[in-house]
Amino acid sequence: MTKSEGLLRIGAAYVIALFTGGASLYLLDHGPLLDALIADVLATMVIFLFSRAYGNSSFYDAYWSVLPPFLALYWLAVGDAAAPPLRELLVLGLILYWATRLTLNWAYFWEGMHHEDWRYVLLRNKAPRWALLTDFFGIHLFPTFQVFAGLLPVYAVYCLGERPFGWLDIVAGLVTAGAITLQMLADFQLHGFIRTRREGEQLENGLWSWSRHPNYFGELGFWFGLFLFGLAAYPQGWYWLWLGVGLMVLMFMFASIPLMEQRSLERRPEYARVIESVSMLVPRPRKKAP
Repeated sequence: MTKSEGLLRIGAAYVIALFTGGASLYLLDHGPLLDALIADVLATMVIFLFSRAYGNSSFYDAYWSVLPPFLALYWLAVGDAAAPPLRELLVLGLILYWATRLTLNWAYFWEGMHHEDWRYVLLRNKAPRWALLTDFFGIHLFPTFQVFAGLLPVYAVYCLGERPFGWLDIVAGLVTAGAITLQMLADFQLHGFIRTRREGEQLENGLWSWSRHPNYFGELGFWFGLFLFGLAAYPQGWYWLWLGVGLMVLMFMFASIPLMEQRSLERRPEYARVIESVSMLVPRPRKKAP
């Protein structure tokens, strides 16, 4: 199967998943938050079935960035709060900027149907007897809940918040746009390095000389920016608005980054030198060699 054929099949799976979720939104009437969650889970189950049918859980990869614009548009359509239009449009525009860039980045660099994220294989191989459950709950459903939690501030913006547009919205817009752009530049630098990399060479230039994972820092910045928008719109909900970005931080700090660095050390022991001199996540000047 060519890459184009694989992308077409994944695209078809997403159309069916989104149609399934949309149909549930039309039929259900439990409120915009619960209805959106049910639709999200149903769409995830469709993607899971395609993943199993093709023996490749990377069917789910793009779901992380594809679904948020649809949920934002749904909440924008059904929300009855007197939210400032400027905030509503700014949030939607930034989500579309993030989602379009991340999805196109995945589609361009995805290798084809023969490729599956190595982390998925690792998770399933840790407990082969429970591989099916790991695939459904760990690889598909948990990230869906995580992204949904990250979008709670967007729900607050469209369905709860009535506060006027203010200085915190401006800060949130700058943080979110800056984070997306930083992530984009980090990805450009990473892929440029991969194309010309020589044996034993480490990426230590540009943003990667300030952080070992600037793309992850940008991703966290995006979710933090959404949290700030939620806080600007509905500050009394601060105690649950932070849930999504908090889960994101925990995932990157205690799962994604450790797995990536362990794999890098196993394949390139000289990566230990980068760990000693370059900040793990938050960009800062690198340490000078003693």
